[in-house]
Amino acid sequence: MKIIDFTLLIATIILLVILIMDLVKRLKEEIPYTERVKINKCRDNAILPSRKHQHDAGYDLYACLDEDVIVPAGETVKIPTGIRIALPNDCFGAIYARSGLATKYGIRPANAVGVCDAPYRDEYIVALHNDSNEDYTVKHGDRIAQLIITPYISVNFKEVDALDETERGMGSFGSTGR
Repeated sequence: MKIIDFTLLIATIILLVILIMDLVKRLKEEIPYTERVKINKCRDNAILPSRKHQHDAGYDLYACLDEDVIVPAGETVKIPTGIRIALPNDCFGAIYARSGLATKYGIRPANAVGVCDAPYRDEYIVALHNDSNEDYTVKHGDRIAQLIITPYISVNFKEVDALDETERGMGSFGSTGR
């Protein structure tokens, strides 16, 4: 009897381990933030995006340069990052300004927010604009922007003769007050 009980106990433990491993595998597949994103250095001296803190939304993007680049006052210069990224479907890479660069030096992405679609496979390049009155020097390894991988909803537009009424209606810029 004891051999049968021991065998049954071992079989039960093995079954539980298999079920737990399967559950962990399924949970990893269902949680989007655990997704592994493929990244490729297309330049040897590239620095991979990184976050300073575990729960930061933005991954710093680094300038990948062979020599310093000047962003003249009031102008825009394209700065390479040396990386290519394969984003998950139904996501895009949003490239935002780094708040310190924008507020202290007037340096920001030229298009305010850059959009990198999931199928894009070429090098990520940040067009930096200098809103200040002084030239700004970008050096290799400078953090120039931040990347936030963002899900989106894909829709099909349907043309209609009229839209449903809302409380706001046709109120435009400033219509809700200060």
